[in-house]
Amino acid sequence: MATFRKLPSGKWQAQIARKGNRKSASFATKREAQDWAARQEYLVTNAEPPQSKITLKDAFDRYAREESPKRDGGKWEVVRLERLSTDRIAGKRLADLEPSDFADWRDRRSKEVAPGTVRRELTLISSVLTTARREWGLIAHNPISDIRKPSSPPPRDRRVSSDEIERLVEVAGTDLTKATARAVHAFRFAVETAMRAGEIVGLTDETVDRETRVATLPKTKNGTVRKVPLSTSALGLLEALPETDGPLFDLNSQQIDALFRKARDKTKIENLRFHDSRHEAITQLAKKMDVLSLARTVGHKDIKMLMIYYNETAEELAQRLD
Repeated sequence: MATFRKLPSGKWQAQIARKGNRKSASFATKREAQDWAARQEYLVTNAEPPQSKITLKDAFDRYAREESPKRDGGKWEVVRLERLSTDRIAGKRLADLEPSDFADWRDRRSKEVAPGTVRRELTLISSVLTTARREWGLIAHNPISDIRKPSSPPPRDRRVSSDEIERLVEVAGTDLTKATARAVHAFRFAVETAMRAGEIVGLTDETVDRETRVATLPKTKNGTVRKVPLSTSALGLLEALPETDGPLFDLNSQQIDALFRKARDKTKIENLRFHDSRHEAITQLAKKMDVLSLARTVGHKDIKMLMIYYNETAEELAQRLD
């Protein structure tokens, strides 16, 4: 609403206050002040809100800057968001985005990568838009919630045989002062414990209690501390490692992955990944532990997750019936 008053100088001052905007100006006549006030009120009333100019790329950049550093997978998110920012959809304003835009992106992206990758990227974009809605107040609705996501691929059921482990050891050697040998040694340890590669590389003398046979993982995938019981075989694998002042395996996750792949390729073993050790371990541990103990050991808060990794065959189950 505009107000007018005559100043001691003889000029007329106009003031407007609308939608939180306050402005004032002085003019020689009251008519000029009224005309200015009417124009300013029109501009404020019909002005495009600042947030409507923000593009999806702007939201990606802000999320990568403010939110990703708070998350364990932040580096992965930043890399993904940078790539997503090059797609044409990133140039659209948040206010203009419709479910059809993301359906088109999904179909185009599905021609380039596997369905699992599309699902992960859609989940990341959806997180950005949810934050833009809940935290930043930039949109009223997340359009991704209205589109169909690609079907999840069937979970892997790859097991690891003792013959394959022997072949890996034969190629990598038993000299644990060598990095390749330690990488395969870490794979054997993973088969015994169901620990992930990222958890194994963090083990130190301080986190492993050899007397109680318990490894403490201060930071796991789900963000909580986990204590892992160690079998006699698992402890023996640790005892065989060379002494070190730092991490017991003296490798990082990238080194383990690269060295394991190199050894695997030399053996001509097909379709084997380091993470398949977790399938084998959980399947074997299920024979020794009840479901709740197993879930606690491997760090699954949802017991249903165990079914993804539990891959005992019908033939093995038949043998247990006798």
